[in-house]
Amino acid sequence: MTVRIAMWSGPRNISTAMMRAWENRSDCAVIDEPFYACYLVETGADHPCRGDILNVQPTSRNRVIATLTAEGPAPIYYHKHMTHHMPRGCDLAWAAGMRHAFLIRDPAAVIASYLKKMPNVTSDDIGIVRQWELFEAIADLTGTPPPVIDGADVLEDPPGVLKALCSALDVPWRGDEMLQWRAGPRDSDGIWAEHWYQSVWASTGFAAPALTKPTLSATALDLAESMRPYYAAMASRRLR
Repeated sequence: MTVRIAMWSGPRNISTAMMRAWENRSDCAVIDEPFYACYLVETGADHPCRGDILNVQPTSRNRVIATLTAEGPAPIYYHKHMTHHMPRGCDLAWAAGMRHAFLIRDPAAVIASYLKKMPNVTSDDIGIVRQWELFEAIADLTGTPPPVIDGADVLEDPPGVLKALCSALDVPWRGDEMLQWRAGPRDSDGIWAEHWYQSVWASTGFAAPALTKPTLSATALDLAESMRPYYAAMASRRLR
């Protein structure tokens, strides 16, 4: 029986590096942001590679759900999800039988990184409020709060945090496979990878933690501070 792991992150976290760590396991296959095309159609968002994404990904949520819930391609099937791709009011019943985890990052760091790739940013773009809403919804759905990890903690201590995550998800810890990978693209990368994944393509493991805090404009800083209560609510629950 396939163990399905749904990892819920916002953009500009270490979500793609985390996907690499899981994909590098010999017992795991991954899928990259399967609801991206659905999100683009539903919101009309003008993102890089929009046309290509709509051409290669299904735009029907039911079709995506059928893929995610079918017998998986490996003993562990890891789903990399963006929280802003899941609109309010959508039915999450399909996710009841999955093992869930949440990957969070300080809002100021998220916003600073996002603005390096996009001309502007809104609260909906970074999905932090939605992440908290999904955390509560999935805790209700599954009957237990899912584990939370912070990207900064992962970069400070990759083996410690990933080992704790594997334990929380009740899967074996494979540090020899999850901490290093070969550089370059993967067939599993979304078609948007050329715009977003350059640093991961150049990596062979988790990067060192940042030594300085990001510099933000007053507007961006206000946005970060408005997101902080939602981030803090999840951060208080994170694995140590």
